Amino acid sequence: MKRWIAGLCILLCAGFLAGCGGTAQPDASPAAVDSPVVGKKVAYIMQMAPSDIFQMWSQSAQETAEKLGMTYDAFFCSGSDAQWQDTIAQCAAAGYDGLLLSHGGQNYAYTFLKDLLAQYPALKIVTFDTQFKDSSGQTQTLEGVTQFFQQDAQFAQLLLEYVCQQLYPDKVAAGEAVNILKVWVGPNFLSPFDRRQEGYAAYEEAGLIHTVETIGPSDFSNAEASMADITTATLAKYQPGEIDAIWCCYDLYANGVYTALTQGGYDIPMVSVDICNGDIEKMARAGSPWKACATTNWNYNGEFGMRVLALEMAGDYEAIVDPMTGQTASWLELPTTVVTQDMVSGGDINVTNLDTVAGDSYTDRSWMPTTDWMAKLLGD
Repeated sequence: MKRWIAGLCILLCAGFLAGCGGTAQPDASPAAVDSPVVGKKVAYIMQMAPSDIFQMWSQSAQETAEKLGMTYDAFFCSGSDAQWQDTIAQCAAAGYDGLLLSHGGQNYAYTFLKDLLAQYPALKIVTFDTQFKDSSGQTQTLEGVTQFFQQDAQFAQLLLEYVCQQLYPDKVAAGEAVNILKVWVGPNFLSPFDRRQEGYAAYEEAGLIHTVETIGPSDFSNAEASMADITTATLAKYQPGEIDAIWCCYDLYANGVYTALTQGGYDIPMVSVDICNGDIEKMARAGSPWKACATTNWNYNGEFGMRVLALEMAGDYEAIVDPMTGQTASWLELPTTVVTQDMVSGGDINVTNLDTVAGDSYTDRSWMPTTDWMAKLLGD
């Protein structure tokens, strides 16, 4: 009977793998030592398309799952909220034991997952960059579900620390605020952007920076081109020296800013949150105004998420520890680091080998959640 059920699960999965961008992976061999999750079936379901960093995420999640004796599938849903929800529902119906879910919308994720868990109470779920809010806009949690995020406020703070201490130390030492053109959308546009604003606001309140103006794209369907046009129009209003630096909340917008700066011949440094191969290539160009990106280690992000999911399935919730506080929690944040122009210049650097140049904060693994059985399997 168990074999018949397993065969049915495989048939159910096969029908929607191609439509959801999924890639079935071969079954992993049983772990060499006892694993409480051996034989479990897990999936990574990403609302967005498979970019460089999310492919890295998926690969590290898969490697972690297979070392723990589990089988793994990945699904990318091309930015479709409906496809994301449909894929999750079909995986739950097909008998997956655990789901690692990424980038669900805060306007629907809580209600959708609450109803799903009512139907499949044994299913274990971990979410990344997925805020839970009810119909009244109030932040909620789901029993047994772990949410994790990048430490967004730290993104903003580390970049502004770089601007103040590395680019304009003399100005700061003289008690003058650094004049910033701020690229941001909000409030209440996207929860990670709002959290980045918290870190930015701390520097404003301390008098270390002065926001000259806040701009953002007017056309979100073509945000990069829109950002280039808006930045070009904005810069034309200011005299040389009136803007010291440009801070960007998101690297997609930063690419538009880069276009405006380079095409207009402006000598204004810029910094941004998030990273991809295209960002690195632009940063490394001779004379580039793009001086730094703040990022997490995307190889570690996928491993982290899969470790947390495995600990949930094993019932080891006490081992799920927030990297920022060291305390057991169901809301976790990943530490960030700054990748500078100097790091990526003069070599063939991309997102897959950033660890060779990005320093100790980027390669630190001390915050990875683990327990005795997991440490033996993963070589901690």
